[in-house]
Amino acid sequence: MNSRKLLSETRRTFPATKVHCQQPSRILIVDVTSPSWTNTCSVLSEALENTLCLACSLTGPCRVPLLSLYVVQNQQECLLPFTQVKENFARIQACISELRSLPREGCFPQGGNGVVQAVQDGLQQFKQYSRHAAAGGSANSSVEITILTSQSGKEMVKQLEKKLKDVDLMCLRRIQAIEVLKRDFLEPEDVEQCMLAEEPSSNDTAILGMDIDVQTIEDNVISLEMLFKTWLHDYGTEREHLQLLLPSGGFSHATAPKTTLMCLKCDLQERLLDPALLSGTADGTMRAADFNSPCQMAAWPVTVLYKLRVVKALKSEGVCESVLYGLPFIIKPTSCWQLDWDELETNQHSFHALCHSLLKRKWMLLAKREPQNTSPNWNIVVHSYYIIVPSDSATLLVKAVAMRELLLPSTFPALLAEHPERVHGLIESALNSLEVEVAYNPLHLKSNLYKYLKSMLYKPLHRQQAQPRDQRPERHQPKQHQSRVKATVAPLLMAPSPVQVFRPAGVRRDSCERSLLPKE
Repeated sequence: MNSRKLLSETRRTFPATKVHCQQPSRILIVDVTSPSWTNTCSVLSEALENTLCLACSLTGPCRVPLLSLYVVQNQQECLLPFTQVKENFARIQACISELRSLPREGCFPQGGNGVVQAVQDGLQQFKQYSRHAAAGGSANSSVEITILTSQSGKEMVKQLEKKLKDVDLMCLRRIQAIEVLKRDFLEPEDVEQCMLAEEPSSNDTAILGMDIDVQTIEDNVISLEMLFKTWLHDYGTEREHLQLLLPSGGFSHATAPKTTLMCLKCDLQERLLDPALLSGTADGTMRAADFNSPCQMAAWPVTVLYKLRVVKALKSEGVCESVLYGLPFIIKPTSCWQLDWDELETNQHSFHALCHSLLKRKWMLLAKREPQNTSPNWNIVVHSYYIIVPSDSATLLVKAVAMRELLLPSTFPALLAEHPERVHGLIESALNSLEVEVAYNPLHLKSNLYKYLKSMLYKPLHRQQAQPRDQRPERHQPKQHQSRVKATVAPLLMAPSPVQVFRPAGVRRDSCERSLLPKE
């Protein structure tokens, strides 16, 4: 694959102008002709509803600004025209209920061009919606399309390449062709590996802009939920999020200027959603001030360029976890599209070398956050410090570490050398009755958070109750002019757009051979 050529093509796809919302809009296309649609329908609906209730509940800018949903039967049908996700959970729930009520397996023949037609129609609807939104003063310049199908991913790519070669793809950031397969449940310990395989930045092709990404996942709630949760990550690639500054090793200590530093350009990624940002679980408005706090670092939204200057190396066994605080963030090599290919490649190799060397030495890094100089009123700079922890993957973990001012006095009494045998026996008996897990897997625990958020978001639509499907008129009569869903924008003719030749950036297949599901 000629990566340099693909990168140059990508640069024509992404203009350098700053957009109002860097999160892409989403088009979800569901192929319901699958022979296992009965099972896929229920797990897909649950996974989608769970993810969107999170998106609607998170304070701050919406992570999924616009959503449109198509289903493909004998032909494509738009169940949900482009809708702003926040403040519209009731409408989204009604759409998901409609999805659940679709006829089950065996009702529609497989094959046909319905999926490709849905892609074309979705792109045209997005362009028209964007024009209306731009006229109203708001803007969302890119869209990603996710296709869920039981068809072969490779065959789907061939169809897309053939049909989209004359379509204007300027607004299209990426297409995901997700091949949903029914398999036996695998061991729970395999779940985490599948989650990593589904990360949109799991390999180098993710920096190439618009891409056709082929994946294979199981038709179960957790796998589909983790797929949809990738929508909640920060997709802004206009600049790096963090600069990691290391002392330059290319000079002797006697001659090197003190200001000479090696800079690794990195992106931040949340490992967890901050519960305090979920409306209903806490007062999320109280968190807004934390983003500007000198003792906090926020991965969402990244509004400033963080600079962490490494001041010391620490032995891994010499860091007490009681002095670490706040949410952890994952550090990765940047995928900023404005950097040229050589710089991206060098930066990535340097980052991997750092991870490898830290593991080999069993070191952590102590880093000081450089001041941002955001305001002239900051005549006294408060420094915050962070611990950077390596892992056996090409990522680092960063957590805030306490300074002198935050530390409270604590006493740690020594263990008694002797204790009554009777007490020891009771404790041993209690511990022996516990089930022992090799590792902690958060997917094994449920907190009823989804149910709670849905109950907080529930607002019944003020309209007549939908008729049962068996009492409705036929869906696709040629002369039928009424529609169950009022389109947000007027339908467009399916005419080919003016000239942009479709050059697929490459086909990547991330097959998740092992599932991460806990046994029910």
